Amino acid sequence: MLGFAQIFASRLVKAAVILIAIVVMNFFLVHAAPGDPAMVMAGEAGAADEKFVAQLREQFGLDRPILEQLGTYVGKVVQGDLGFSYRQQRPVWDILAERLPATLVLTLTAFLLALALGVALGTLAAVTVGTWADSAITVVALLAYATPIYWIGLMLSLLFSIQLGWLPAFGYETVGAGYTGLAHVADVAKHLILPVITLALFYMASYARLTRASMLEVRGLDFIKTAKAKGLSQSRIVTRHVLRNAILPVITVAGIQAGQLVGGSILIETVFAWPGIGRLAFEAVLQRDYQVLLGIFLVTSIMVILFNILTDILYGLVDPRIQVSQ
Repeated sequence: MLGFAQIFASRLVKAAVILIAIVVMNFFLVHAAPGDPAMVMAGEAGAADEKFVAQLREQFGLDRPILEQLGTYVGKVVQGDLGFSYRQQRPVWDILAERLPATLVLTLTAFLLALALGVALGTLAAVTVGTWADSAITVVALLAYATPIYWIGLMLSLLFSIQLGWLPAFGYETVGAGYTGLAHVADVAKHLILPVITLALFYMASYARLTRASMLEVRGLDFIKTAKAKGLSQSRIVTRHVLRNAILPVITVAGIQAGQLVGGSILIETVFAWPGIGRLAFEAVLQRDYQVLLGIFLVTSIMVILFNILTDILYGLVDPRIQVSQ
């Protein structure tokens, strides 16, 4: 059997090939959209005549053949250069480095909260199957799963920000407050509560339903009956035998969704004016800022691939019978 380092290196090589394919595909998809940065900027400048647009296209390199533009872009990406945003007059890496931390704080906090609550509620529902607690958890999970997240965000903002005044309605921090140290952390955490809850509810519902169904399936297997016959306590059977074997499908879904959370935060960041890359992607689409949009696609693709690799590694930690292969 290959060593772990060899397997990990093999996965990275495959990931690099996949990333190149994603870069090429995203390039053609973005350039297939109607309009371009030259038209948008010329329109905003109030000088959308053909000569001015042609000058802008030449300045941005948009007048070159599409394959030449692709070759130039892929060559820069391989060298670690994501290009230059002509809209913001800044390197794309600088823009993403400024926005990415806010998105990671939001999505990772929401992901961990959703996973913890989902597994806990799903376990409780499975243990108390057929009771009022099971019914209540099932109903709440179905409502959270079926309700659009932007509507939940607006209603939470209306209740806790406008009606009760307990939490800020939007933003990353209090503008002009000048907080530092722990005061700044507390201020950011306060602004984080509503968007995190809104984003976490949908995924929490998925994990709760999946955990419940998986545990009910595992609970009827022969080795669980053997554990009961040995006289093991109910809590030990649930945590050490049922949950440990039932958690694998949850890990699979969570590993896939963890990477998607970054790209799926566009609605939440727009509703709560959260300054992350989700909102940046929305702005880049409106402005036809190709370089920024392609940079966002690349970063989110990398995160999806990394989370998939981490999921495979986590499989082996949760269940040693599963061997990570190439």
